[in-house]
Amino acid sequence: MKGYTATIGLEIHAHLKTKTKMFSMSLNDPHHAGPNQNISPVDLAHPGTLPTINKKAVEHMVRIGLAVDGTIANFTEFDRKNYFYPDIPKGYQISQYKYPIVSGGSLAGFELTRIHLEEDTATSKHFDDYSLVDFNRAGAPLMELVTEPVLHTSDDVMNFARELQLLLRYLDAGDANIEKGEMRIEVNLSVSKTDTLGTKVEVKNIGSIASAGKATEFEIRRQIEALENGEELVQETRGWDDQKQITFSQRSKENAKDYRYFPEPDLPKLYLHEIFDLEKMKSELPELAPAKRIRYENEYRIKAEDIESYIQNEEMAQFFESVVSHFNEDKELIKTASNYITSDIIGILKSDDFKDFNKNIWKTLDSKMFAKLITMVDGGDLNSRGGKDILAILIKDGGDPETIANEKGLIQDNDPEVLKAVVQSIIESNPNQVADYKAGKETLMKFFVGMGMKETKGAGNPKILTELFTELLK
Repeated sequence: MKGYTATIGLEIHAHLKTKTKMFSMSLNDPHHAGPNQNISPVDLAHPGTLPTINKKAVEHMVRIGLAVDGTIANFTEFDRKNYFYPDIPKGYQISQYKYPIVSGGSLAGFELTRIHLEEDTATSKHFDDYSLVDFNRAGAPLMELVTEPVLHTSDDVMNFARELQLLLRYLDAGDANIEKGEMRIEVNLSVSKTDTLGTKVEVKNIGSIASAGKATEFEIRRQIEALENGEELVQETRGWDDQKQITFSQRSKENAKDYRYFPEPDLPKLYLHEIFDLEKMKSELPELAPAKRIRYENEYRIKAEDIESYIQNEEMAQFFESVVSHFNEDKELIKTASNYITSDIIGILKSDDFKDFNKNIWKTLDSKMFAKLITMVDGGDLNSRGGKDILAILIKDGGDPETIANEKGLIQDNDPEVLKAVVQSIIESNPNQVADYKAGKETLMKFFVGMGMKETKGAGNPKILTELFTELLK
């Protein structure tokens, strides 16, 4: 970066999961198939209508604040944020300014400034020569999180966004699907060569976490090149063009004074410490992603990639833990099971044979039978190929792996005396390969074991066959 430092702060909006909207009784379903279906006179700002506060949305905010170790305000209030846009029929947005619900805290190792609660706007639909407004989203409860300017790279931006997404999902406070507009990332970025901040630019219209990273990288390069060329950067809002992979200027950046905030006169003040039992809520928080990562690493000793798979998929994690409960803390069985879950099951589900398979495998696959299958593979009763074949049957039809193995003749022969005769016969029938092996060509062991598997029609335990060949070839 030619001696430049990027300083980045994030503003992230996320829809909260409630039955009704923030200030009305309309259904909170922004994705309704038909436009303007979930609306009321309050959402449309009809004269004489009055808003009422959605308590569940406030509760979500308190739980989020507790989860990030933020300070939960006792006194808080809503404010009017005044600005004109066609998708805001009131001419203002009900938000929070001076007294946010949450102050401070940290997430993913980055300090937070505040988290406040507001209502979302409607959605503008643009056509060739006209635009329409869909009010299904208007008034949806919206969390806005603001970080301190302590991020420095595109990886920081993406990691933070992923961790916030996980936090909202683990708390069941929101689904945070960026592609559906349920979470929106805005990057505030400046570059400089000194400890002082440069000119801040805000980047909006970012449609995915990956795009947030690309927009950050582009904007860092753009600002450095401008400064290197002697150009003066201006404080502005820029958009991100995902097709062209560039940012573009939209408008000059507004300041707080431009919005003429003042307390919302139609809503009561809130004293949250009187409304909620904060200690009880803190104790009832679920295990969150950071703690879960540490526990899985310490208790199960599985691969970091496997752990992340479970972090990202709660149902998969629940299935894994149900399987583990059958292993009496046997670390080798746990590792084998984890490999099968994150690799083999996923691979089977992606195969052509399962392209029309529509079951929720983590709910339908019997964890006890799966654990039994893993024990059979680990104990040598089944080879890897047989284990995977039976796994496909368990996924599709269920059943007992031992019964299936017996019916299909997949149980391995573990009797050394029976296998010893097979090994001796192969050695006697292949004198040239035996001589080459004894001369140092040890890779021929694969040939001998393969012959053993062929002679036993796949029933021979390859581990025992390897041991017998090693012994008799001496």
